[in-house]
Amino acid sequence: MKFTDNIPPIAGKRHTLLLSCLAFVCAALLLSACDGKKKASSFQENPDMEYRTLGSTGLRVGVIGLGCGGFDDIDSATSRELVTYALDHGMNYMDIYDANPKVRSNIGYGLGDRREEMIIQGHIGCWWNGKSYERTRDVEKCKKGFEDLLTRLHTDYIDIGMMHIFDKVEDWQAVQGSDYLQYVKDLKAQGKIKHIGVSSHNAEVALAIAKSGLVEVIMFSLNPAFDRVVSGKNPWDPASFEEMLPGIDPVRVELYDYCTRHNIAITVMKTFGGGDRLLDAEKSPLKTALTREQCFAYVLAKPCVTVALCSIDNASKVDEYLHYNKATDEEKDYNAALSKPTAQASTGDGGCTYCSHCAPCPAGIDIAKVNKLLDKANLAGEVSAELATEYKALAHHASDCIQCGACEDRCPFNVPVREKMKEAAKVFGY
Repeated sequence: MKFTDNIPPIAGKRHTLLLSCLAFVCAALLLSACDGKKKASSFQENPDMEYRTLGSTGLRVGVIGLGCGGFDDIDSATSRELVTYALDHGMNYMDIYDANPKVRSNIGYGLGDRREEMIIQGHIGCWWNGKSYERTRDVEKCKKGFEDLLTRLHTDYIDIGMMHIFDKVEDWQAVQGSDYLQYVKDLKAQGKIKHIGVSSHNAEVALAIAKSGLVEVIMFSLNPAFDRVVSGKNPWDPASFEEMLPGIDPVRVELYDYCTRHNIAITVMKTFGGGDRLLDAEKSPLKTALTREQCFAYVLAKPCVTVALCSIDNASKVDEYLHYNKATDEEKDYNAALSKPTAQASTGDGGCTYCSHCAPCPAGIDIAKVNKLLDKANLAGEVSAELATEYKALAHHASDCIQCGACEDRCPFNVPVREKMKEAAKVFGY
């Protein structure tokens, strides 16, 4: 007797249907699991690229990434060649801020079936009004702009949802409790963005947003020239460079320190000063030409920086940017270029850039850290409790200086280190 002999005809049909459904569900789950594994392992790290972890997101990204600026004046075929070549050579991070339909469509076509290999930071708050790109906090426009991005990229999610350009403190204050901020949070809850980030050109604003605890990634304009502009001044205004700081702006220092301590990743825009200004001595506010390798090395020397973005419009140019990964230490040495008389005439002399080229100190003092804390105290006009705690935590203090001068012999910026140590000992009390 067969098992089915005692089953009534209708029950037998139901039994068969149930088995068929179970088989279908199992097959679907198996395919989904295989597909998930495929997506998770679809990108293989290239041995010729340096990779870093993107802050607390856990994502592994190549240190040189693609901006979207090169996709405006090229066709879809060139876009496919560019993206394919970039991915094949280890560039797996991309920023897309532009709402221009052509740019987005080009990138979508360029990605083809390799979307899962590219980690994308897409912006929330930019849309196309029919004639030009527009920055907005209007939720309906934001929704249209973001859904358009998903559609043109042929995807259902963006890895890093970037709140688009907050450059004024009042702008950030204005969105607190707003529909815009809720929309961003909703996108994450829905899985349409995996992580929240923000883009900014203003260190004070970026720092405030970092301290809010909302973001895991900050897209920030960072390079040797912008670092020396007084906080709050417009780095695009030539007048801002007339009185450049001899070292890094203290607010920027605090931003970089905070991001490092709290595992917030910085992705860098304007690596070459915007329009490659820093590569041309006549255009550069530093009055000396830097190389791409030196600019990359400068920004990537900061522990909080994960990716330096660059706009490329042709696959044949990718290797020019990726040469950084093969460059010698001598090629990457930006201090040599920044210490030239022409650069010093523009940027000032004697200011600490916290590069630690003065190390090692025979007395064990972390000179760069002491100078950094001293500059913060001088800027604030007082030693705050937080600064006092940081200074106390140092293994050796300014009062331990033996005045040997070895540090000054190694310093490329002619910083009077011994005098700085005396000043720090006086300011902090030991």
